[in-house]
Amino acid sequence: MAANRTAIVTGAGKRVGADIARALLDSGWSVVAHVHHPDDDVPAGAVKVVADLQSLDCAETIFEAAAGLSQVRMLVNNAARFAWDGFGEFSAEEFDAHSAVNARAPALLTEEFARQHSAGDDGLVVNMLDSKLAAPNPDYLSYTLSKAALASFTELAARALAVRGIRVNAIAPGLMLRSSGQTEENFRAMHSNNPLHRGVGSRDVIDAIAYLAEARCITGQTLVIDSGQRFTGLERDVQFLGDR
Repeated sequence: MAANRTAIVTGAGKRVGADIARALLDSGWSVVAHVHHPDDDVPAGAVKVVADLQSLDCAETIFEAAAGLSQVRMLVNNAARFAWDGFGEFSAEEFDAHSAVNARAPALLTEEFARQHSAGDDGLVVNMLDSKLAAPNPDYLSYTLSKAALASFTELAARALAVRGIRVNAIAPGLMLRSSGQTEENFRAMHSNNPLHRGVGSRDVIDAIAYLAEARCITGQTLVIDSGQRFTGLERDVQFLGDR
């Protein structure tokens, strides 16, 4: 699916997003790499675009960066806001910010993707969710609600866009990277604290995207990549287990 095709990856300046963009480049895709700040780096060979995902014109800005490239056939909605609030500490400001970045921006980008897509051609949208949706706990309340909204949008968009040849799927990884405030020792202990005793990494997400890119009859599905962590029924976010 890669020849003469372009992929857009949001949040591609660091961590998993940069790894996804780099892997797509290595597979022969042209890549538009979205970042939030002008001084953010992107993988070599990618077209860099700066946009604030809380802005209502973010989709137009990002897709304009693909002008002159081959048709955009893949959109990876990877960028996410992840900040604390919870019951008793609920923040209306964080709810609005999380909703804008984690749910509204992917919806706007998917709408623009569909508008520019040639009907009948294969297209793929991949939304990055969180495995905690499969076994919810109330920590990071606004974040969790925004990801739940994105999960619902995945199903709705898949139903609406199938007739256009656009597949909409999601990937829901478990703990991959150390969170702010979490010690390295705690992260190492929690990373593989799951039934398979295997920590989830960027490579697992990259492999899932590669699979979805070729799985032309799969749409409206979520691949949960958590080594079975959801089976344990955690009452709190995994980073709060053990000594931080």
